Amino acid sequence: LPMSFAPMLESDVPSWSSDSDVVVVGFGGAGACAAIAAADEGASVMIVEAASASGGSTALSSAEIYLGGGTKIQKAVGYEDSVEDVFGYLMASNGPQADASKVRAYAEGGAEHLDWLMSLGVPFKASELKERAMMALTDDCLLYTGSEKAWPYCEQYTPAPRGHNLEVEGDNGGPLLTKILLQQVEQRGIDIHYETRALRLIVSCHGPQQRVVGLAVRQNMQEHYFRAGRGVVLCAGGFIMNEDMVREYCPQFLDNKTQIGNPNDTGAGIQMGLSVGGRVINMHEGFLSLPFYPPATLTFGIFVNGQGQRFINEDAYHGRIGSFLVNQSYPVYLILNVEDYGNYETESWLQAPVVATGESLEELVSELDLPTGQLERTIERFNEDVSEGVDRLFHKDNSWLKTLEAPFVALDCTPGAGAFFPCFTLGGLDTTVDGAVRSVHEGVIPGLYAAGRTACGVPRRGDGYASGSSVGDATFSGRMAGRSVTVEESL
Repeated sequence: LPMSFAPMLESDVPSWSSDSDVVVVGFGGAGACAAIAAADEGASVMIVEAASASGGSTALSSAEIYLGGGTKIQKAVGYEDSVEDVFGYLMASNGPQADASKVRAYAEGGAEHLDWLMSLGVPFKASELKERAMMALTDDCLLYTGSEKAWPYCEQYTPAPRGHNLEVEGDNGGPLLTKILLQQVEQRGIDIHYETRALRLIVSCHGPQQRVVGLAVRQNMQEHYFRAGRGVVLCAGGFIMNEDMVREYCPQFLDNKTQIGNPNDTGAGIQMGLSVGGRVINMHEGFLSLPFYPPATLTFGIFVNGQGQRFINEDAYHGRIGSFLVNQSYPVYLILNVEDYGNYETESWLQAPVVATGESLEELVSELDLPTGQLERTIERFNEDVSEGVDRLFHKDNSWLKTLEAPFVALDCTPGAGAFFPCFTLGGLDTTVDGAVRSVHEGVIPGLYAAGRTACGVPRRGDGYASGSSVGDATFSGRMAGRSVTVEESL
């Protein structure tokens, strides 16, 4: 642990610069919701933000918000989404690491959480985007943003669209959401300190009786000490921008991957939690996407690995496919009919280069680095399944089954060949449903809470991730932590 994060004793504080009930570290989606919730419980709240403006990684996102269980929008559009289907899907897709108590709270509280966001002025339109897309570039709300309609989950739980996009056109959900949250924070008179870097937690004593009582920060080149009468809430993001931590915990995200987040996603909040005996979990996991749609027509193609064999149902969510792809033998190609290549060059984020084309299968194969005869057998088997209307190997939905026939095109999706592989971390401090940070010994650390990607929340696995589950989890967990910290006995 870097010495800079070692906690400071309360007795060593020369003087307190301020005194609040709650100090929130980080002003993204989680921090904003924590601050709003704490203030609405009557607490005095201060936010400390290293950047010069609010937003964090939430502002950089599409701000799809993954919620279900019969939200106001789901009902208006005509979906009867049960809490049990949400719970079951999230448990299965995040298993075996899924936290049943967190998933249960999230599934049961989804509809009410959307109501709460709407009460803050976050706009959602009662409409659905029907086509397969990564995000709604229209102002429509509901969208399938995970693998709910894909095998194996569709056979176990009734699918429903749970991605809630804000009512704004283009990829502008993140800026709009964080702007509204900033307005709500300012309306409550919450004390905001920008360009202020959290350095260390301040504790009452060392040892089992310790309690977090404040925060040391650097502001204008000087160190200041902020007292937190009820507690500190760490909402400082993940650690994808800390190369040393990534190399230690999840080195698979280093080579030929694009780290997604804001520059302050350096794991500082996680390190501060560790410094006082907090426990971290799931640090090896993260989101890793292969954003190959839109255009949706690329879903008609097949992914093949270095053995010329398929390895997944191509109608699965792009993050699930990315997670499976990096565990294959290379190269990895997406083989499709030229007519389904469509608007790839103008619509897709993928950036995978065309590696081969062919007026015949023989011509295509001659340009690819694959074992003799293998791709031919794979395509023959796939086309047989298409003719029978069932993908016997990987259970791709028959609405996406289409005969592969010349002319062909192949995209090189091998990591390092040019394709875009965005990633971020999913590990963090182990917290209770209410956001209290668990100790490596037993129980929780008094006065310390965490939310958003600083904590390990509902999303636990890259291959089971759904878009919107980070912003959904961040706003939900931030709100839970903000409410809970106010219940702490004041110092």
